Amino acid sequence: MADTAATQAGMRYAISVRNLRVGFGAQVLLENASFDVRRGEIVVIVGGSGSGKSSLMKTICGLHAPLAGDVLIEGESMVHASSEVRAGLQRRLGVMYQGGALFGSLTVLENVRFPLDRLTRLTLEQKNLTVRMLLRELEMEHAESSMPAELSGGMIKRAGIARAMALGGGILLLDEPSAGLDPVTAANLDRTILALRRNLGATVVIVSHELQSIFAIADRAIMLDPITRAIIADDKPDILKNSSRDPRVQQFFNRQPDALRTERRG
Repeated sequence: MADTAATQAGMRYAISVRNLRVGFGAQVLLENASFDVRRGEIVVIVGGSGSGKSSLMKTICGLHAPLAGDVLIEGESMVHASSEVRAGLQRRLGVMYQGGALFGSLTVLENVRFPLDRLTRLTLEQKNLTVRMLLRELEMEHAESSMPAELSGGMIKRAGIARAMALGGGILLLDEPSAGLDPVTAANLDRTILALRRNLGATVVIVSHELQSIFAIADRAIMLDPITRAIIADDKPDILKNSSRDPRVQQFFNRQPDALRTERRG
């Protein structure tokens, strides 16, 4: 019965987080976190500094072991899997960290091809064909021979996303993809992420604090709170902005400053 339930969950959900405790030793950042990400959904994780956003992301992709709980990738446990099975699950996930993390000595084509070179037995022709299809989807085909130093910030992010998708898993984990980009470039990247979902069926989980991007692309936003070490909101961004009764959620989604503190002087 458990295997059947897991299979059914895998058909519905790309990612399932179950009673997760995230932290390091005695330092707990997030407690008893549970949520699901449906296939083809774009979910943004938000929260204040120290709320555990990036640590949660690293736990989902198997880079950090949780203190408790489980992460299911298409119904299969990442936490309790053997090292071989875990490696297979990780190949279903495409991860891009904040800077794009391209290798400076490789061309764009070689950077995007890198996971295929390491982890597949495809011919060079097959790998290059895969890469060129991805670059075309990301409007980067003209830059395949360019070096990272020749790229703009937005192009570096696009190349990083292409590399994250190279193995074809269809689940993208993006850490602050719009960080450091001007508003126009960030809007173009938002459009690209929506196109990846529309054209390739990508499921996307994003760590971000960029409100314009969140409202533009997110189906749901999950908010973490560093004080309670818990998920305090999980809904559509517009609903959280307009209808949440939690003042912390209202403050974040309406971009409100802290209340002024006045000091009495004697």
